[in-house]
Amino acid sequence: MTDKPRKTTSDIPVPPVLGPAKAEPKGRDRAAPGEYPFTRGIYPDMYRGRLWTMRQYAGFGTAGETNKRFKYLLEQGQTGLSVAFDLATQIGYDSDHPMARGEVGRTGVAIDSLQDMEILFDGIPLDKVSTSMTINATAVILLALYIAVARKQGVPAEKLMGTVQNDILKEFIARGTYIFPPEPSMRIITDIFAYAGKHLPGYNTISISGYHIREAGATAAQEVAFTLSNGIAYVRAAVEAGLAVDDFGPRLSFFFAAHNNLFEEVAKFRVARRVWARIIRERFKATDPKAMLLRFHTQTGGSTLTAQQPENNIVRTAMQALAAVLGGTQSLHTNSFDEALGLPTERSAEIALRTQQILAHESGVTDTADPLAGSYCLEYLTGELEKRVLTLMERIEKMGGSVPCIDSGFFRDEIARSAYAYQKATENGEEIVVGVNRFKSGRPSVEGVLKVDPDLEAAQVERLKKLRATRDNRKVNECLKTLKAAAGGDENIVSPVIDAVENYATVGEISDVFRQVWGEYRERNV
Repeated sequence: MTDKPRKTTSDIPVPPVLGPAKAEPKGRDRAAPGEYPFTRGIYPDMYRGRLWTMRQYAGFGTAGETNKRFKYLLEQGQTGLSVAFDLATQIGYDSDHPMARGEVGRTGVAIDSLQDMEILFDGIPLDKVSTSMTINATAVILLALYIAVARKQGVPAEKLMGTVQNDILKEFIARGTYIFPPEPSMRIITDIFAYAGKHLPGYNTISISGYHIREAGATAAQEVAFTLSNGIAYVRAAVEAGLAVDDFGPRLSFFFAAHNNLFEEVAKFRVARRVWARIIRERFKATDPKAMLLRFHTQTGGSTLTAQQPENNIVRTAMQALAAVLGGTQSLHTNSFDEALGLPTERSAEIALRTQQILAHESGVTDTADPLAGSYCLEYLTGELEKRVLTLMERIEKMGGSVPCIDSGFFRDEIARSAYAYQKATENGEEIVVGVNRFKSGRPSVEGVLKVDPDLEAAQVERLKKLRATRDNRKVNECLKTLKAAAGGDENIVSPVIDAVENYATVGEISDVFRQVWGEYRERNV
């Protein structure tokens, strides 16, 4: 029987046998781990020196409910926090706004004010725990809330550790939780860069995300190309704002997905590191090696999880986590097996965390830096994937960069084509998904799926009502007036936002000030 040609998700043909001829092209990168361009890892000893941060994404219901989950995960050995916010918080509405009805606490935790943030981190010392916050359009407000709650704990800003996602371009491309037009959105980001450069030396000011691009249907090549092109746009905007790349570059971080094709995923991470290092050194003339490092968080593929035979997702997640570790990730979230059905239960979240711990302590993959070095298959895929990434990035540059490509619909159309091709291949059986289009069974689904208590929304709204009645509303109005003037001028907005949240102005009130000044973005029909 003639075997049909095999290809990766990025349409790279995979020969039946690989050897030096295909794996070692001219100019092959032979740098050691920790050496420019960092193909094999950003540190010489990688996980022998320090394991990746095990950072399980969590958040649901009220701040009190999520605080309990945070403490549970920390007790189970998690080494960093990752906050999921509900949709209302992400798009700048308070929990009592009509647009928030039915969404409060459903896809993440509801945060309206400093009062909620205090409850969220109650009993969690912020000078000891690294926190990642997946927040974009309202990133400056949630970062301000984090700084404010740290101050209440007596923790100075320079001791804070973690990441604020703060990546608005991928929201325009793939996810949709944007509020303001691109220009003021980019202004918020560069203001955060500038503020953090002076006050937050240990905090990553952006997590440039390919994860959501991949989850929307992009290939591995598109994920890297679109993400690094967004990174170029952010660096360019910061430089144009007068910031030095050697100053803010070390605080940039990235966020990628890990999907099922093990070797393509490992190659993807190698390509991303190598291409980014060259961009920062050659195009932006950075001289500090720390500014050239592509440090990244990985999350296993949510879109690969199946509602059918959900226990199979444990295996998928373990395989994807292995790819992330072999690819040199600095931080990792492993999805829970029941997430195609609902938010993770404590049991499923614990299994996901144990998956990371088994990889770290039982698999042997941390014993040496870059254990797949020299693999003919990996070297071949790295070279071929890099060609496709660079070709896509050249197309984007010719169209003017990421922002014009968003406006023209280029990214959206490219992702839609890839998503359609994959769905078609799944439905006709060319792509096998175990338990879905092959090897099906009639067993019932898992029991005990987590359901968010609908009464939590009423409790959240009542708490917000009491806050507005008891805070100093004269002081709040003064802060919002000052913030409006800063937003309308050229003053850095971070400090006025911190002043506002410390006086218990809400996420919705601050967002409304920005809406008044900048308006809201409406996607054009292309």
